[in-house]
Amino acid sequence: MNRVINYCFVIITCLVMFSCFDPSKPNYQYFPNMYESVGYETYEESSAFSNGIEAQLPVEGTISRGWIPYEFQDSNEGYDLAKTNLLSPLEKNEQNLSQGKELYTIYCAVCHGSKGDGQGILTKREKFLGIPSYADRDITEGSVYHVLMYGRNLMGSHSSQVDAKERWQITQYVMSLRENLVK
Repeated sequence: MNRVINYCFVIITCLVMFSCFDPSKPNYQYFPNMYESVGYETYEESSAFSNGIEAQLPVEGTISRGWIPYEFQDSNEGYDLAKTNLLSPLEKNEQNLSQGKELYTIYCAVCHGSKGDGQGILTKREKFLGIPSYADRDITEGSVYHVLMYGRNLMGSHSSQVDAKERWQITQYVMSLRENLVK
């Protein structure tokens, strides 16, 4: 008898719960701000902002954390200075060379070719023409790094894709490719 009463109670409870549900009217929302955002004013008038409601500029001379300033300008003169004066701070070893090869394969080989001969897949498909072989160029560590930093001619900058250490690793690998081509 007790069992029958329990079953009846469960069935009645289920009927009551599901019969009240109306799909056109959603249930109660917990944390409604997650579903319907509240608009806030980005910057309110205050004495913290001396020039109105704009964000303040950083103090002059400050640099972002983890960023190392690059002292050569994005110009022909900067390129020439980097070419003659800039040397890699990285030790020449197999680890840096293999990491440079991996990065070169990702970012450079599509245009410059896996051997550095200017015969990458985009050159073969005639998307870009006139990409020179590293053997035909008078390049140094500094010039390669500078071109990776700022770009040159049709090649764009890669500074947003690879950090300073990775640029030096790519440079190390490019110089090894050049040595193999010149031999």
